[in-house]
Amino acid sequence: MSTTNHPTHTATAAAAAPGTRSTAISATGLRKSYGDKVVLDGIDLRIPEGTIFALLGPNGAGKTTTVEILSTLITADGGEARIAGHDVKSDAGSVRTLIGVTGQFAAVDGLLTAEENLLLMADLYHLSRSEGRRRTAELLERFDLTEAARKNVATFSGGMRRKLDLAMTLVGRPRIIFLDEPTTGLDPRSRRDMWELIRDLVTEQGVTIFLTTQYLEEADHLADRIAVLDHGKLVAEGTAEELKRLIPGGHVRVRFADETHLATAAAVFGIATRDDEALALQIPSDGSVTNLRAILDALDGTGVQAESLTVHTPDLDDVFLTLTGRQNAPTVPAPSTATTTQKESTR
Repeated sequence: MSTTNHPTHTATAAAAAPGTRSTAISATGLRKSYGDKVVLDGIDLRIPEGTIFALLGPNGAGKTTTVEILSTLITADGGEARIAGHDVKSDAGSVRTLIGVTGQFAAVDGLLTAEENLLLMADLYHLSRSEGRRRTAELLERFDLTEAARKNVATFSGGMRRKLDLAMTLVGRPRIIFLDEPTTGLDPRSRRDMWELIRDLVTEQGVTIFLTTQYLEEADHLADRIAVLDHGKLVAEGTAEELKRLIPGGHVRVRFADETHLATAAAVFGIATRDDEALALQIPSDGSVTNLRAILDALDGTGVQAESLTVHTPDLDDVFLTLTGRQNAPTVPAPSTATTTQKESTR
């Protein structure tokens, strides 16, 4: 949930007109230092409304600082940031009416029931008694907390507390939500439940999500675009598939029925690694449709029939470890056309 010094779980903002997708969050040259320590070193962001954006980075990379600046909790030392067109510094009041913030740890009152926590948030937003109760009942049902509504939150599991925390963020119907490592400490099932709730906010209500996480599977599963932050700089940004193609090691593995077919194909692909025991070739590939088509065309030209073909691409773990392990990492160029690849698909 948001901090308690002011309500960043916020009021409703008008959605953009149908058919348009304006910028929900933008930043240019954002900088922040604490003494001699540079936390953010001139980052640029542009996040369209109705999308999920994930910010990855090791501990101390500046993820939480970015969220704190964009949500008006702290001010930047330089640069500019806007939320739905409102400057976060000069128009912080307007920004707070548009956003909700869920921090790394569930900020719920364990001495109150789930229902009482939600009603408290409704009071902070000056909802009428009837509207507050209606909104509370609606959120309890949506987050599958109705049966536990009148139980003290201190008795809740970690997953239930995180669900309640997110529900409290939604009391004021925010259009932009900052989720700072929202599934930290949750078991795999609870984490996937949270993923479903987060995705539904976007697909059903058009909410924009700014997500920070250290769970790479989480970013891969949820995010429309991902940025990697390291030592205060954005070292890469793109879709999950674009980021994966930055890292060497992708290949296509083709298996054949016998040694004759294997040998014929190996003569065509001179750079392929041959596995005689498995009757397979491992052919370097970037995983793109164009590259895969070229491989298939080459095989068709030999008249060799492949038994199976599997595409392997690096995963986000590989991306994360590679990009945050060096200073001069590449950035992803804006693609001229969308290319869809699969981490592992079999023909």
